[in-house]
Amino acid sequence: MKRLALSGALALLAAPAMAHTGHGAEGLLHGLAHPFFGADHLLAMVAVGLWSGLVLPRRVWAGAAAFLSAMLIGALLGFAGAELPMAEGMIALSVILFGVLVAVARRGQPRLLTAASLATIAAFGTAHGYAHAVEATGSAAAYVAGFLMASAVLHAVGILGARALVTGRLAQILAGGAVVAAGALLVAG
Repeated sequence: MKRLALSGALALLAAPAMAHTGHGAEGLLHGLAHPFFGADHLLAMVAVGLWSGLVLPRRVWAGAAAFLSAMLIGALLGFAGAELPMAEGMIALSVILFGVLVAVARRGQPRLLTAASLATIAAFGTAHGYAHAVEATGSAAAYVAGFLMASAVLHAVGILGARALVTGRLAQILAGGAVVAAGALLVAG
């Protein structure tokens, strides 16, 4: 638990050096490309899909819907000039926390835990959307459409991955652990 707390603290202090450059992203193609080439985004999207597929087999899109909706809100906040302090740190921390959610996910877990997990997914989705918006130039609508579409595809990849993991608890723990480790590497730089 101490390691997780330390990782979280370090993530919040992380410099904005990950996949969000802070400039130069514009149009549909950049929006489509970033989620696939930004390790933080790719890991977070796939992990959210994995979590949804493992915990919500009848509502597999609930995690993706929470994330995508919040990401759109975060983008709108960024385009409106709002400030979201420590957004990059929150993004790095999201990868770690989403990996933990995957590792401990249980089908049939208490509804309150599921609701709290969805709220966490949405909160971090806001940071991801905000970071996209502040790096955008040019056609904001096309860029947003691109990163929302690409994110939905990555969520689907995670959901399909969850289908493959349903038979193996060890595989699920390893997948979640791999996402946590990758998130820790993002924090470390």
